[in-house]
Amino acid sequence: MVSHHRLPLIKAVQLVVLLWSAAAATAVSGHAGDRIFYLPGQPPVDFMMYSGYVTVNEPAGRALFYWLQEATEAAQPAPLVLWLNGGPGCSSVAYGASEELGAFRIRSDGATLFLNEYRWNKVANILFLDSPAGVGFSYTNTSSDLYNSGDKRTAHDSYKFLTKWFEKFPQYKYRDFYIAGESYAGIYSAFAAGHYVPQLSQLVYRHNKGVEKPIINFKGFMVGNGVTDDYHDYIGTFEYWWNHGIISRDTYRRLNESCVHDSGEHPTTACLAALNASTVEQGDIDMYSLYTPTCNETSSSATERQRRLKHGHYPWITGSYDPCTEKYSTEYYNRPEVQKALHANVTGINYTWATCSDILNDYWRDSPRSVLHIYQELIAAGLRIWVFSGDTDAVVPLTATRHSIDALGLPTTISWYPWYDAKKVGGWSQVYKGLSLVTVRGAGHEVPLHRPRQAFILFEHFLQGKHMPDAPTEV
Repeated sequence: MVSHHRLPLIKAVQLVVLLWSAAAATAVSGHAGDRIFYLPGQPPVDFMMYSGYVTVNEPAGRALFYWLQEATEAAQPAPLVLWLNGGPGCSSVAYGASEELGAFRIRSDGATLFLNEYRWNKVANILFLDSPAGVGFSYTNTSSDLYNSGDKRTAHDSYKFLTKWFEKFPQYKYRDFYIAGESYAGIYSAFAAGHYVPQLSQLVYRHNKGVEKPIINFKGFMVGNGVTDDYHDYIGTFEYWWNHGIISRDTYRRLNESCVHDSGEHPTTACLAALNASTVEQGDIDMYSLYTPTCNETSSSATERQRRLKHGHYPWITGSYDPCTEKYSTEYYNRPEVQKALHANVTGINYTWATCSDILNDYWRDSPRSVLHIYQELIAAGLRIWVFSGDTDAVVPLTATRHSIDALGLPTTISWYPWYDAKKVGGWSQVYKGLSLVTVRGAGHEVPLHRPRQAFILFEHFLQGKHMPDAPTEV
């Protein structure tokens, strides 16, 4: 029999337990409702997934969509990596998650999935974000938002997303955190990595400055085939086109005379005319991957390229690499059962999901000509910074990246050398004081799509802070 004198103590302990359980349930319930139990057409997996929305602006009703693909339990505690695609206006779910580094690839039936052998969540927890509002499943209840998007608001909304997401997923607080992306996440469909990643990295770094133990434990960033500096990117891009025989000497001269001092986002009439001439000379090829076939049913067709030119767009800014996988993802993510499983389109907006948003691209408000000053600030801060480049991309080519990096004037610590995947050259690398450059041989704009194994090796070495292997090894 329990003593009456012990009852108050027992009740107090029970109360503490109940309060602790309630607090724990609240913490879990923050993200429990976002758990993905099964996607239509999905094979069995041994990792957890979550997806849903985080509201970043209550008055305007702006909410960003995310998809978290966790590492397996055996690999935990693994780092957290935020992945961003570019455009501006292209979906990280459409590209990064569905045809590059994500856990699944979509079959040609547009209904079933298969596992990506070189999925990056083997070694890290990968968080895909559709940003800004209006991209993919991310939305706004204020239509004018779509006409006032730009670099600055995108960075601030993405930072707001992160702060609220970490409250939703408290288990990731203080975890090693990295940001990665390509293209305008990387200007030529490279805003995100080229612009989004450094800009968001700068915001996170500045908010962490002076904080002894920051919740967002930011360690560094990685950018692939990303726009960095309009002047040097232009010079390197036109040089690449000329050296690869896809434009004439006269057009090469016109481009250099008319464009190199222009803004990448707002070219002059003379520059646009030179760009139009270059597109005619290039013909119906995939500029995102020079030596692979095109899929005539997607936006790389000649008709679509000409339509974009008439509206004053760069032929290389809109969209991303365009094999037929883009068609499969469009079919898959428009399936109501898929949207339900992903907790997407919860407001019931009557729209067709698209890989990229033309409205955002057309009305992008602010785009600085250079982010080199951000690199300089973050290099000085001692963050891990890697830049990688597929060497068959003619949209944001390797030569553009090399010219922009050279403009930083960094001392070289390890000179240019071939790196190896087993016994084969996977690409080349050069290590500077505060920055590593890695090329991937034979890869186009979407490196993990064209060279998935080599991209995975690159990612592993980035996370480990190790230089790329400089000698062949046995398989």
